[in-house]
Amino acid sequence: MLDSLPKDNELLTNIQARWSELAELLEKINSHWVYEDQVYRFYHQSFKVYALQTETKRIVEALRSVAPSGTTFSPMFEEIYQAGASGKQFEIKHNKRWTVHTRVFLEAFFHAKFFLEMAVKYGKELRASPTTLPSGWAALLCLYNLR
Repeated sequence: MLDSLPKDNELLTNIQARWSELAELLEKINSHWVYEDQVYRFYHQSFKVYALQTETKRIVEALRSVAPSGTTFSPMFEEIYQAGASGKQFEIKHNKRWTVHTRVFLEAFFHAKFFLEMAVKYGKELRASPTTLPSGWAALLCLYNLR
């Protein structure tokens, strides 16, 4: 794992360079009209929950912008992201199997939000990539296939 330390540090440097943008995005994501309202829209069975895909894409674009060179996202995250932010459009027939069609939006959003939260947290707390890994930092390394 020591051979990945330069990439770990590159990730941290990239996060710190864009920390203000990431923190601002996290604040918007945590706002009433995104986080609170969109989860409500799922339980209310409102077609407005489909907009959550756009918010997830915004988060993922930000996470891609800090990726160390030559890295890709974890296949598990990519699978969740692709299922939950595919640009699916509302159709009346989706109401009959609501959770099948829309639960993936929340799953992708929650995973992306978690990684954004960890980037903001550890971008502020860390000075260098640690060798003893806090769980959230280790999860970020997994996102970028560094662990």
